[in-house]
Amino acid sequence: MFTGSYVALITPMNDNGDIDYPALEKLVQFHIEQGTHGIVSVGTTGESATLPFDEHIEVVRQTLAMVDKKIPVIAGSGANSTAEAIFLSEQMAALGVDGFLSVVPYYNKPQQAGMIAHFNAIADATDVPVLLYNVPARTVADMLPETVAALAEHKNIVGLKDATGDIQRLKATQKLVKNDFLLLSGDDASSCEFLCEGGHGVISVTANVVPNAMSNMCDAALAKNFDACRQFNDSVKLLHDALFIEPNPVMPKWALYRMGLTKSAILRLPMVLPELASQKHIEQILQKYELISG
Repeated sequence: MFTGSYVALITPMNDNGDIDYPALEKLVQFHIEQGTHGIVSVGTTGESATLPFDEHIEVVRQTLAMVDKKIPVIAGSGANSTAEAIFLSEQMAALGVDGFLSVVPYYNKPQQAGMIAHFNAIADATDVPVLLYNVPARTVADMLPETVAALAEHKNIVGLKDATGDIQRLKATQKLVKNDFLLLSGDDASSCEFLCEGGHGVISVTANVVPNAMSNMCDAALAKNFDACRQFNDSVKLLHDALFIEPNPVMPKWALYRMGLTKSAILRLPMVLPELASQKHIEQILQKYELISG
């Protein structure tokens, strides 16, 4: 369940800011063809923070239809309001999603006990498997390994996306949870090391651009071929850095636009297009990897 390379898929938009569903279908088919193991729909990279509920749910609904059960679809369902997170989860459970990705509540700065109550309430409201998502660089609040271990006792909470980039955090969590509790990297730059230390997969921004390399990296690690895992990682590590020189998802949207996979790189305000220097930097790397022409 939920192992390997899961793309944190962008939500493509037209120049007027509307969702570009033909481009979304193109991206979905691209990932199926390139061997991506699964899709995370409307997570952070999918601009969950600025999509209203109706659009959020519709993007997930259409993504499920486009995927047509070929690979799993995990829906972003997090919110800083527990009631809102439960509402989103209930609505999307009815669509038939394979799992939920639920982020630590942002802005509120909940205590560890508050996180436990929040996620248990979400998991109680659905039979769909829930992945916890810890990304303190965005949420400020940091879910500690002991909190993860307490939540892992819930039958519907099946894993963690750890975006701390801290391998010691992975090791601390591994000591506290059962072997079948899924540990997924949410930090592309450290994902190879995370996999080599026993992680089960990655929810990846880089996979938007080079899905085959990321899925091959995960396959190699899960087969315990760690040399091959590192080779695949080395082949794309420039992208790990370049895709984060501006806040995600600014750079992956620009990269996919330049690759011709979308018609626009538009984002929802307050996110805007990348600075000219950033555009040129990512384009040089895309040229180096022969993903665009010079």
